[in-house]
Amino acid sequence: MTSVTKFWPILTATHHYDKSISTFNRGAGQMIEAPILAYLIETKNGRILYDVGCDYNKINDPAMRKKYYNPAVFDFGAPEMYESQRLPNQLAKLGLSTQDIDVVFLGHLHFDHAGGLCDLCGAEVHIQADELAAANLQDDLAYFDNEIIANPDWTIKEGEYDLVQGVRAIASPGHTAGHMSLWIELPHGAPIILAGDAADLTENIEEEIAPGNCWQNKTDLAVHSIRKLKNLASEEKAQLWPNHDMAFWQTLKCFPESYS
Repeated sequence: MTSVTKFWPILTATHHYDKSISTFNRGAGQMIEAPILAYLIETKNGRILYDVGCDYNKINDPAMRKKYYNPAVFDFGAPEMYESQRLPNQLAKLGLSTQDIDVVFLGHLHFDHAGGLCDLCGAEVHIQADELAAANLQDDLAYFDNEIIANPDWTIKEGEYDLVQGVRAIASPGHTAGHMSLWIELPHGAPIILAGDAADLTENIEEEIAPGNCWQNKTDLAVHSIRKLKNLASEEKAQLWPNHDMAFWQTLKCFPESYS
């Protein structure tokens, strides 16, 4: 029996960029709008956040924006993020504060998934050892230097594991070295697998297309992870959710409405 009681997808920002960033060797010259998401899971054992979005200050402070989203490096600039989309303000809609978050599970350490850690304190942070090691090599511009220095309180994990009953970390490397997806078993209905950036778009899943940006260009590893997630979803009759698909996002319940 699952310990999950409720589940919320949360829109933290949006980003416009070339589709080829999401689909390897496809969509060059086609601009898409992508949601940047966090997911709140309430369980009988505490609350878990899967990803935390961007650092609001790096986007909205002119000096920090110039440093971290320099157009000479970041072709498509910074995401769009409003004060109301910061996680403390989102959680407040549920009568919660950041102190009510027990675990932050980071699928990977790119800026649009780990940046929002600056708005959270006190939570246990889970990250994969392989992810942390690759991020600190600094050979991927989507890793921002001050977001990937492991705090002594971080919990460094290796491989798949159960966070609590009904919430399981699923290894899905390829986009990054230690990328993790998340299995969520709800009290009612089909389980949900959050692909994370193993699959930005429904197209990545249906046509088994690697993300446009893969660790050490290992597109074969990325496709293997997509197939692994698809097989798990088929075997367990679970839903497999892409992570940056605006059309898919618009079919979901609107926060603060929850799944249960």
